[in-house]
Amino acid sequence: MEVQLTRRLFSVDEYLRMIDVGILGQEDHVELIDGDILQMAPIGPTHVSCLAMLNRRLVIGVGDRGLVAQHITLPLDARSAPEPDLTVLGPREIPYREAWVHPRDVLLLIEVSDTSVRHDREVKAPLYARAGIRELWIVDVPGERVLVHRAPQGGEYRSLEVVGRGAVVTSLAFPDLHVSVDEIFS
Repeated sequence: MEVQLTRRLFSVDEYLRMIDVGILGQEDHVELIDGDILQMAPIGPTHVSCLAMLNRRLVIGVGDRGLVAQHITLPLDARSAPEPDLTVLGPREIPYREAWVHPRDVLLLIEVSDTSVRHDREVKAPLYARAGIRELWIVDVPGERVLVHRAPQGGEYRSLEVVGRGAVVTSLAFPDLHVSVDEIFS
């Protein structure tokens, strides 16, 4: 007799509980996508460099108007809690140390993609759009460009701007913040 195998999908509540009790930790480098706990790719030197450059630029440019956070767990819906590379959070009444981040707290979300461009565009971007994340930047490391997604509606972003070397990326939430694509990849 052949046994039918089924996948065990996890809810965000179960996933967050695993984090809270220490079953999952930072060293596990995982995220919850559509109920599956996925191992993320190791972070290499190019990824680290791009992330560090962006972090520095955002911290300086955003100043006291927001909080720049790296690799947070971001519950989006009942079955997904990704860990974006950078998230700029707005002010809120409940301190961030007391409750998980909510999509409405996110002013700008950035994924640095050196080996996961396709996954970030085809899987994660629709998740972010469905959750109402207003602005998503996917830093396409192999293509040396930034894919700027805006105007989430119906599970997709209605606006996509491709910004390459020699150009500057600006944010809707911080129109005075100008990030040189060349600086990201320097």
